[in-house]
Amino acid sequence: MEKIKLDDFTRFKFLSGLKYSPDGKYAGFIVHRMDLDDNKYLSNIWVYDPTEDRYFQLTALDKEGSFEWLDNETILFSGNRNPKDKDKLESGEEFTHFYRISIHGGEATEAFTIDRKVTAILPVDEGMYLFTAEFNVNRKSLDGLSDDDKRKELENRKEEKDYQVLDEIPFWANGEGFINKTRNRLYIYRDGEISPITDEYTNVEILSLNKDKSMAVMCSRKYVDKMPFTNEIYLYDIASGKLDMLDDGNELSHDYADFIDGENVVSAASDMERYGVNENQKFYLYDVKTGRRSLITPDLDTSLFNSVGSDCRYGENEPFVTDGGYLYFTATDRYNANLYRMDKEGNIVLMIGRDGAIDSFDVKEGRILYTAFRGLKIAELYRQENGGEVQVTEFNEWLHNERALSRPEKLEVETAPGVVIDGWVIKPVDFDKSRKYPAILDVHGGPKTAYGEIYFHEMQYWASQGYFVMFCNPRGSDGRGNEFADIRKKYGTIDYDDLMKFTDNVLERYGNIDSDRMGVTGGSYGGFMTNWIIGHTDRFKAAASQRSISNWVSDFGTTDIGFYFNPNEIGGSPWDNIEEYWEHSPLKYADRAKTPTLFIHSDEDYRCWMGEGLQMFTALKNFGVEARLCLFHGENHELSRSGKPKHRIRRLKEMTGWFDAHLK
Repeated sequence: MEKIKLDDFTRFKFLSGLKYSPDGKYAGFIVHRMDLDDNKYLSNIWVYDPTEDRYFQLTALDKEGSFEWLDNETILFSGNRNPKDKDKLESGEEFTHFYRISIHGGEATEAFTIDRKVTAILPVDEGMYLFTAEFNVNRKSLDGLSDDDKRKELENRKEEKDYQVLDEIPFWANGEGFINKTRNRLYIYRDGEISPITDEYTNVEILSLNKDKSMAVMCSRKYVDKMPFTNEIYLYDIASGKLDMLDDGNELSHDYADFIDGENVVSAASDMERYGVNENQKFYLYDVKTGRRSLITPDLDTSLFNSVGSDCRYGENEPFVTDGGYLYFTATDRYNANLYRMDKEGNIVLMIGRDGAIDSFDVKEGRILYTAFRGLKIAELYRQENGGEVQVTEFNEWLHNERALSRPEKLEVETAPGVVIDGWVIKPVDFDKSRKYPAILDVHGGPKTAYGEIYFHEMQYWASQGYFVMFCNPRGSDGRGNEFADIRKKYGTIDYDDLMKFTDNVLERYGNIDSDRMGVTGGSYGGFMTNWIIGHTDRFKAAASQRSISNWVSDFGTTDIGFYFNPNEIGGSPWDNIEEYWEHSPLKYADRAKTPTLFIHSDEDYRCWMGEGLQMFTALKNFGVEARLCLFHGENHELSRSGKPKHRIRRLKEMTGWFDAHLK
């Protein structure tokens, strides 16, 4: 078989957004693929018929990235299909067209248009929908304006594109751009009439309906000037229009809320009291009538999401689903993401536990469909059957039929008394026991994420190019509980020790690695750690630092999360704890660095602002260290995972060329 090619990922299909029809007879999902010629992603709705065990493409305009079921056989989706829409959008108008299509075929027909930039929509009844849409407090509404006044307002909006006026934090968000005074507002649509439900300063984050669609629950936060990290739960009675706060006022950070039955709402939330903003969440139950809250999983200590990393995902997935009085959820267990079920008393049962990672899933009357990574297979659709697992789709089978892959070999390394970390080594595809090979240490982001044994394209490509690839989950990683993940005030200490001891152990076990030809790379936290490593050791002969942090002080004031994340991780603020901020900043140690380093950054990365990469690059150049910086225009923090296809190719070419030049 042929070796993996650098651009093979442009042929992959990515699945997301799996949803059963209301009666459970069908399921819809999104299939995403890349268009290299136009340098973009294409998305269409597909349908799975479990009775006939067949799946088929429903839409074909390549713009359908999400959908909702209107009834058992009709799907609602949004899309701007009219060529004139582009001109209207460029003029500053905001609108979203919605279409309906039968799963049995035929053309999609326009259902209605909402004069807002809709972010989510839930069908309630014929002609009635709850939806959220972007709302900017400082922008004049077009509602009710005469044609002349509307034209003047659109001209003003066009002119205002040349300016940014900031008066709150966060003023931008990664992947969203400038968000100053922008909120996700809740509305109701009734037969063409739109009415706001929440006020102009409230940002709605989670929205769900109960089974009979008489009531909605939402998580939201209201703020002016500075966003709080806590939020609240509200109930909205659709018939009366009454909106009431459900929780009892105790400050929690909720990431989820939904009706587990007709009388109770379940939420996933953290009080952040012991482990800060990254503390694993617990489940709470709220009585809808009384608002009384109870903690139903006091001893739960696991990450309630799939945080197992891969560079082969695209699209949005829901990590929680309610069905039949149960809550189903994904959780990261060490280096796998499994599916669990919980009742309203807080009793939890493992439903699907296998090596790999479950991405999207849905449950209807106990029947489970899900997309999952298994072995080195990119995520496909599966169904649970008689306690077993049946693969449904084969979108990416060509990869295993045509390409030689190298399976990760598992290691467990004791890095401190009582501390054992998980790690892996991928051998070169053409491994020859008589040869010596270069190696690359790949450090994950987060830090509260995890590596596993699932397909990672860059690692498989490097193995095909004659590299050993080594990676691990040092302290700070997810899947091992709060205490293991807690490296607050310890950045660059115990995590660095774990990485170096893991590397030492790999060299002891794999004598075919040439210790004089090792490289290191990583993105986000992995970029921070790459910057840290080159200032603390010369053992690596080349480095590639991606979307990194180099200076906690500057990061505090320039990134979308810096004003609350940095105080949580480092302690205090630059004004009352400058010594610790600087002590844990890789930039402080840049004068010690000797390793040739490539920096990869994006100019719309608001999570790790490009100034972080520029500072470290400038420092190395100032001290005479070989350095190169590749800055991607129009990309953000997700470059390696959802960046434009050609940009992702260039990124991997830059990194591979850098390592080839210094390690081969």
